[in-house]
Amino acid sequence: MDGYEDARRLLGDNGWNAGTSASADAMNLVQGVAEGGGKPTSTELLAALIVLRRLREDLARWEPELITAARELGTSWATIAPALGVASRQAAERRYLRLSPLPSGTSVGEQRVREVRDHRAADRAVSEWARKNAAVLRQLAGQVIGLPGPQQRKLTAALAQDDPTALLAPLTAARERLRHSQPALGDRIEQITERVQELRDASDESRTHGEPR
Repeated sequence: MDGYEDARRLLGDNGWNAGTSASADAMNLVQGVAEGGGKPTSTELLAALIVLRRLREDLARWEPELITAARELGTSWATIAPALGVASRQAAERRYLRLSPLPSGTSVGEQRVREVRDHRAADRAVSEWARKNAAVLRQLAGQVIGLPGPQQRKLTAALAQDDPTALLAPLTAARERLRHSQPALGDRIEQITERVQELRDASDESRTHGEPR
């Protein structure tokens, strides 16, 4: 099966003709306006666009349903990819995830966009807090670096950066090592870690109530 005509012929020969379905009729109407050779009015053109929009919605719904059915029959992503017009199995899977609806009716793609926006908003809140508390973070980093034991290369590198936010991850990583040997210092880092999480939670909560989900 090399292309569109072969695929269309195979489906027709195997009895999958849609006959007089609503979608087939809608497609014929739009095609008639677009390619019929007449001179449609402005109202007719707008009507064709409305019908075409509904067809696109149907196509977007059918595609993940067909992919799901193919996967359930054991068809590999590598085999599905050419049928979707993409170059790799990874691209096929990404397309499927982007089109697949969540139980709420929101597409995975839309959900991921929101998740990225939420994550960036939380990052901004944490960065602002870190800049305001840069002196405290740098002091803690200096204390950890000055302790005997394994070299804190990541913490040393982060301390050399202008952005104090870079100190948060290596400080958190050092917390477990300090829990027993330097409990007071470990507790201070624990408090910072908890504060960062509170900021992230507050940012997520604010966006949840501030935007339609």
